[in-house]
Amino acid sequence: MRFEAVLFDCDGVLVDSEPITIGVLRDMFEELGWKMSAQECMALFVGKTVKDEAALIEARTGVPVTDAWLAQFRARRNEALERNLVAVRNVHAAVASIHARQQGRIACASGADRLKVELQLRKVGLMNFFEGRIFSGHELARSKPAPDVYLAAAGALSAHPARCAVVEDTITGVTAGVAAGATVFGYSPPEAGHDAPEALRRAGAAHIFTDMAHLPELLDTWRT
Repeated sequence: MRFEAVLFDCDGVLVDSEPITIGVLRDMFEELGWKMSAQECMALFVGKTVKDEAALIEARTGVPVTDAWLAQFRARRNEALERNLVAVRNVHAAVASIHARQQGRIACASGADRLKVELQLRKVGLMNFFEGRIFSGHELARSKPAPDVYLAAAGALSAHPARCAVVEDTITGVTAGVAAGATVFGYSPPEAGHDAPEALRRAGAAHIFTDMAHLPELLDTWRT
C-alpha cells in the first residue's frame, strides 16, 4: 500500500450535497433580507461551517446567529438532504476498491456535524465503508482549515499523518490536510460546488483529478 490510510472529506467528495445545503442557506438569508444568487452564496460558504461565519451573517442581516436559528437551519437542511441527496459520480466503486486495497484503513473526516455526515452516508449507501471511522470537526477544538479532524482520523487508524492520503474538494479542506502533513488529492470536477483546480493547487494539493473513477489507480501508483 502506498499510504497507511486514506481519509475522505464528505461534502462534495462522497456526496453531492453542497448545492442542496447552499440552497437552503441562501433561502434563509433571503428571509432575513440578505439577497444573493446561489453562485454568490457558494463562493462565500462552500467548505465552511455556518457557525464559523456567524460574524459575517450578523453583519449582513443584523440578526444574531443563535442556537435556535442554527437548529432551524440544520432541520431544513437535513430535510432537503433526505429528499434530494445523491452520491458523487462513480464514488461507490472507487470507495469499495480503496477500502479493499487499504484493508479497511479508510475514514471520513468532515467539518460538518456528525448527524449530517451519518445521514448523508446512509442516504447514499456508503455507511458500511465508514461506520466507526467517522470524524467531525464539530467535536474537536478546531475545525477545518485547522488539521485537527485529519489528525484525529489518522490517530484512530494508527497511521502517521505523513503517510496518509487526504481527498478534498475545497481550499479550506486542502489547507487542513496539508497542515496535518498528509498528501492531499484535490477533487475538482466541472460541476458547481467545488473549488477550481488552480485554487486547490495553490492551497497545497499534490494532484488534481476530476473523476472518482480515477482515484484508486492514482493512489495505488502515487510516488511520494
